[in-house]
Amino acid sequence: MTLQICVAQLNFVVGDMPGNARKIIDTAREAYARGARLVLTPELSICGYAAEDLFLRPAFIDACDDALKTIAAELAGLKGLHVVVGHPEGGGVRTRSVAVTRRHNRASVFCEGQRVAHYDKRELPNYQVFDERRYFTPGEQPGVFEVEGVKVGLLICEDAWFQEPARAARDAGAQLLAVLNASPFHAGKSAEREQRMRERVADCGLPLVYAHLVGGQDEVIFEGRSFALNAAGDVVARAEGFREATPDLSVQVLEGVAQLTAAPEAIVAWPCAEAELWDALVLGVRDYLGKNGFKGAILGLSGGIDSALVLAIAVDAIGADKIHAVMMPSPYTADISWIDSRDMVKRLGVRYDEIAIAPLFAGFKQALAGQFAGLAEDTTEENIQARIRGTLLMALSNKTGAIVLTTGNKSEMATGYCTLYGDMAGGFAVIKDVVKTQVFALARWRNQNDPYGTGRAPIPERIITRPPSAELRPDQKDQDSLPAYEVLDAIIERYMENDEGVDALIADGFERADVEKVTRLIKLNEYKRRQSPVGIRVTHRSFGKDWRYPMTNRFRA
Repeated sequence: MTLQICVAQLNFVVGDMPGNARKIIDTAREAYARGARLVLTPELSICGYAAEDLFLRPAFIDACDDALKTIAAELAGLKGLHVVVGHPEGGGVRTRSVAVTRRHNRASVFCEGQRVAHYDKRELPNYQVFDERRYFTPGEQPGVFEVEGVKVGLLICEDAWFQEPARAARDAGAQLLAVLNASPFHAGKSAEREQRMRERVADCGLPLVYAHLVGGQDEVIFEGRSFALNAAGDVVARAEGFREATPDLSVQVLEGVAQLTAAPEAIVAWPCAEAELWDALVLGVRDYLGKNGFKGAILGLSGGIDSALVLAIAVDAIGADKIHAVMMPSPYTADISWIDSRDMVKRLGVRYDEIAIAPLFAGFKQALAGQFAGLAEDTTEENIQARIRGTLLMALSNKTGAIVLTTGNKSEMATGYCTLYGDMAGGFAVIKDVVKTQVFALARWRNQNDPYGTGRAPIPERIITRPPSAELRPDQKDQDSLPAYEVLDAIIERYMENDEGVDALIADGFERADVEKVTRLIKLNEYKRRQSPVGIRVTHRSFGKDWRYPMTNRFRA
């Protein structure tokens, strides 16, 4: 007998239990019609991941329970169909110190209207963006159930990174491991994930199916790429990344050993690094705007590389008809910035307007003339220009209901090369976790590729090749204030992302002055980052939930 499995790699919305249940029901019915008798959904699929402190509300848990009852009732007539659904189980209220009732991150198996098995997650991650020990109690028992003669052992995400949960499932009779996941994306994570699952297969000797979430949730992205490994650790299926998918697998048990197979075309190849990062950013924009009901997006287009990249990403994410680009030239804006901005919006077909800020800037300086008497011009006047632009963009956002996309990159966020309430003003920071060298690499890649069918290279070549400048004073260049971006970004990666020390960087050949300057700027500008918009996480350590440093802090390494 052969068991057919459908991996339901779906995009859920946190808190939309009725909508999530409907998506599971519809997918299960379609899979059943294709012959599937086991449908695997991702971790916490009924409520979306991660619901954060919503888990502490009894009404939220009750709504999850109601959605599970709907799934069980509507699929009850499909004889022999087993559907595995991730959900929170348990509730109660919190006192000031402890949770009154145990709450679990659970996977339940429903068949013909009944819950026939369940499994509670044992390993609760509490690092990077994870905070599961705040909400859940670890499970203790393996979860094994039988369908079409195959004994399936359930694991949930972090469980599969450790030996004991998989061994416990095997020892309880499992012939196949089914791993439900909601594991946030960062560059390189997909390959790392597959390698760790190969280690799990090698350790317990069982084939493994990995059902992964896809979609954007606030700052994190889930890339999908659900996959299956046979007992030898070979990939027999890999779904597309950053898109919903429902791949089918077949399992046969021969002499007590499960054999996992799929069609040859079921293995989707790995993309290049830039293609993967582009898809992540596009999905992040599309889902943040779509799931939060924004009508469109507004951004300030400067003629520089950062705003050009954000505009190209936004067009691929939501379409040119939903985007409004605004050029706000100052007295220091170069002619080529106008020319290149007009060229780009013509290529992409977005709405474009120009609002000169010179009169407004003059008005500010006049209003402040008495206060500034006897003081030389400095970054104050530069910041006024940026804040005028931020005010204009936010006014357009308020009037139209479109969200302002900010255009600052990680190199700027790290060093404070950005203006609080100016270019940092907005609702969503698209490239907040993308360093400047990656910005250039992505722009070049997108000009050579057209993954979403816009029809032409979106970014004028001069925007990519000209030296970056904020254009807030005469002849200004970014590198007048910062080390070369190759040096700056390398220091950020090693110091901020990988926690390497100052002495180690200097010992490896970085100039002491550069290291001390960059690390000092990172510390000084924590107060700015705390007030910046949420942005898309694409590295293993972003300026967000991954980075928790005090603003009031006298420690110096």
